[in-house]
Amino acid sequence: MNTARIWSDRFKFLFLNNRFVLFLLILFLIAINIFVLSKISFVFKPFIVLFKTVLLPLLLTGVVYYLLKPLVDFLERNKLRRIYAIIALYLLIIGTVALLIIAVIPLIRVQVTSLIENIPVYSREIEEKFRSLIGSTFFNDAQQALGLENMNIMSSITERASSILKNAWQRVGGVLGAVTETILAIVTVPFVLFYLLKDGRKLPDHLLSYVPTSMREETRRILEETNHQISSYIRGQVLVSFCIGGLLYVGYRIIGLEYSLVLAIIAACTSVVPYLGPAIAITPALVVATVTSPAMLLKMIAIWTIVQLIEGKFISPQIMGKTLHIHPVTIIFVILTAGNLFGIVGIILAVPGYAVLKVLMAHGFQWFKVRSKLYHERHNASSNAWTAPANDDHT
Repeated sequence: MNTARIWSDRFKFLFLNNRFVLFLLILFLIAINIFVLSKISFVFKPFIVLFKTVLLPLLLTGVVYYLLKPLVDFLERNKLRRIYAIIALYLLIIGTVALLIIAVIPLIRVQVTSLIENIPVYSREIEEKFRSLIGSTFFNDAQQALGLENMNIMSSITERASSILKNAWQRVGGVLGAVTETILAIVTVPFVLFYLLKDGRKLPDHLLSYVPTSMREETRRILEETNHQISSYIRGQVLVSFCIGGLLYVGYRIIGLEYSLVLAIIAACTSVVPYLGPAIAITPALVVATVTSPAMLLKMIAIWTIVQLIEGKFISPQIMGKTLHIHPVTIIFVILTAGNLFGIVGIILAVPGYAVLKVLMAHGFQWFKVRSKLYHERHNASSNAWTAPANDDHT
């Protein structure tokens, strides 16, 4: 009996209580699961197709839900039944969309049409500027200093541009398919959103009913914290994007930049992606300002710098605060990694996905610490109970 007890204690000490060995064992089990699942991947194909089909409508519905839920709750707190509050909000949205279609969409259409028609002109002017720059004495001196005098820079640029255009034309079908899927998803959003706004408060309790009773309290805290992280990020980021778009539109109109409304809308849409979005949004504005005049380019850069300073120093700290507690460098690497893995959807969902994963990991680590502490306490108690009779016999 004592020998079995000794070997059991040795096994626990060498394996179960050894964190490194336990970590290797977990990795080994994960590797086995990945290997087995890779061999039967065809079984999951219907589920993957279903997931891809419902992913975009659910994402759009989730974003709109987090934006509209505070308004519905506010109306309900003011003695208006929830169903009537949702209907009133839908009517308000329909009226706003109709007003935009009547007043704003024609202006956007005119600017977009003019911008598309002027793209060949802009391309020729930028090409001429490049040629004049490449033929300048300063460029030749810089090329010689860098040891690139034998390289034909202009032909390389031309080949690269041709390759990009060729790939773009090859992907037109894919773009059209994506646009069709997006339109279908947008059509389904109002129907799913209605029931989510109406009965969304019951969803956490419904999910908790599938969780063991002993874990419900901790699971509820995880759901509440996750909901807080996602809602704070979505509402804050959308509001920041609207502020950036509005400030840029005012600034562009002040300096007289062409296509100010379209460029401001592009900036507002891309600003949803933190840090990388503004870098993408400034590109079309740089092209238009460069073609217009060097003075316009300097004015545009000044406006952009002022708006970014206002956003970084005043708007984001007031709206976003420190809810995510994620370092900017971490956000950049998370966005780049998610973009390489999942494309544009990964870029959009990178930050909230990382925030949710961070919450789950924090609670999982805390749960592991509590379980480990309880295990050691029980082990010590059992060891004391085992040695106590022996000590009594000895005395």
